[in-house]
Amino acid sequence: MRVLLSNDDGYRAEGLQALERALLGLAEIMLVAPERNHSGASNSLTLFEPLRVTKLGTNRWYCSGTPTDCVHIAITGLLPEDPDMVFSGINHGPNLGDDVLYSGTVAAAMEARVLDVPAVAISVAGYPPKNFDAAQRAVSELFERLNRNQPPGNMLLNVNVPDLPWDDIRGFKLTRLGHRHKAARVKVSGDPYGGKLYWMGLPGHGLDAGPGTDFFAVQDGWISVTPLQCDLTDHNRLEATRDWLQL
Repeated sequence: MRVLLSNDDGYRAEGLQALERALLGLAEIMLVAPERNHSGASNSLTLFEPLRVTKLGTNRWYCSGTPTDCVHIAITGLLPEDPDMVFSGINHGPNLGDDVLYSGTVAAAMEARVLDVPAVAISVAGYPPKNFDAAQRAVSELFERLNRNQPPGNMLLNVNVPDLPWDDIRGFKLTRLGHRHKAARVKVSGDPYGGKLYWMGLPGHGLDAGPGTDFFAVQDGWISVTPLQCDLTDHNRLEATRDWLQL
């Protein structure tokens, strides 16, 4: 099986190195990752300037663009053959609940899904993470399960591993996305010239974080596995919206 690796923390990131180690000997590995950290880049795609791709070694490159750029370029022109699967990560920090809307890690996996390649985004739920070895073990086990069952092209999984030693992790648990409280207010400081600088506040704690959610599973020592979809239509509100707009 040919597996494409990418991330949003940049091609030098420890998590990406752990991801590659997890799949060595299990798959033919190709790697296309961003030149620098693009955390929070979401699904941004570079449209009005060219991108530079630099070769690192056999089947390994870094790209001047975003995580979405990396996967898009890899599948639509850089690689001689399409990958059978894409793994994005291992992200430094969690991608739980609303985080998936901002995450470059999830966006890289989602771009593969848009291009009809099954994909997995994987994160360690600690910052800075201390247990990449456990996340590496989780990737290996997850890959072997998926490899046995030939996942469909529209498969997109968001996986969060507790930042614990492997022996303290209880296993895999199927979950849904939870929901956070709103983020903290921005932090305002000044520059040497009298201007203002604004730092984004920390993300809110779990609000919808009870049993069944990714928040609850990770807090309880489980690896959360959440299937995602690209269709953002709120199907439950179609009829209500029709009535409201008198359509």
